[in-house]
Amino acid sequence: MTDYDPANVKLSPESWVAEQATRYEESNGTEGTDMNGSPCLLLDYQGWRSGEWRRTVLIYAREGENYLIVASKGGAPEHPLWFKSLITNPEVHVRVLGERFPARAEVLTPEEKAEVWSDLLDVYPPYAEYQERTSREIPVVRLSRI
Repeated sequence: MTDYDPANVKLSPESWVAEQATRYEESNGTEGTDMNGSPCLLLDYQGWRSGEWRRTVLIYAREGENYLIVASKGGAPEHPLWFKSLITNPEVHVRVLGERFPARAEVLTPEEKAEVWSDLLDVYPPYAEYQERTSREIPVVRLSRI
């Protein structure tokens, strides 16, 4: 496992994600903070095999002081790799706008997901279509400040 240094985090191999993450980080959270009008955060997590710190951009919803993210992968049949990494290494770092903080990732139970799903659809309506596209249950993850 490697020590966390936000300046040395590996960016997503998806060029549009890497570009948005770079814009978000370099502007100190004043640019690249939304996706089609939905709010985004930066999630820094440790890879489940390598232990290297990686960064992705995710849409979020608020739940009090916590943040909710959705492991949708656009309705693909498999979970996104970042989700598998959170299961192995739930200690993460989050940037929301100009603030960076350590957090713990926790997968919501089906009952907890049901309570917040409509809030997530308010933030990003395509999640409903993504869930219809796949037979897997799309997980929702709570990020709680440490």
